[in-house]
Amino acid sequence: MKAVLQRVLSASVTVDHQLISSIGRGVLVFAAVAPGDTQKDAETLANKVLKMRLWDGDDGARWKRSVQDIEGEVLCVSQFTLLASTKKGHKPDFHGAMGGSQAKELYDYFVSQVRERYSTEKVKDGVFQAMMEVALVNDGPVIPLKISLLTDHLILTLV
Repeated sequence: MKAVLQRVLSASVTVDHQLISSIGRGVLVFAAVAPGDTQKDAETLANKVLKMRLWDGDDGARWKRSVQDIEGEVLCVSQFTLLASTKKGHKPDFHGAMGGSQAKELYDYFVSQVRERYSTEKVKDGVFQAMMEVALVNDGPVIPLKISLLTDHLILTLV
């Protein structure tokens, strides 16, 4: 699984001109499911999303508080394009993304784990495989953080 976390002041998902979900201060999570990903991967990623310290402490110390610590909200959006390969040519290759019902099942499990580990009311979701319009107000100057789960390794990359 891969995810990009963005610290936001607000974020929303619209499908067919209809608002589906919106959050205030918190984290926007773009998540993708790859072949071979497991429920354990989804659980690990859910925990990382909730525990990642992206906010300063009350004393001004950097990187001290998580979305749970600030009682923020989480908006999860499925984003298979995170797994695109652009090694050959100029057209992205999406064979690195899990397809269809298996991907939806594991993505839904990931969202359920975020809700279960935090708060159902504070965790929102987009619509799997829909043409979503995602809007956000960045809570900068924090840049997006990419989390990749590869077998036994966790890779954190500032995007």
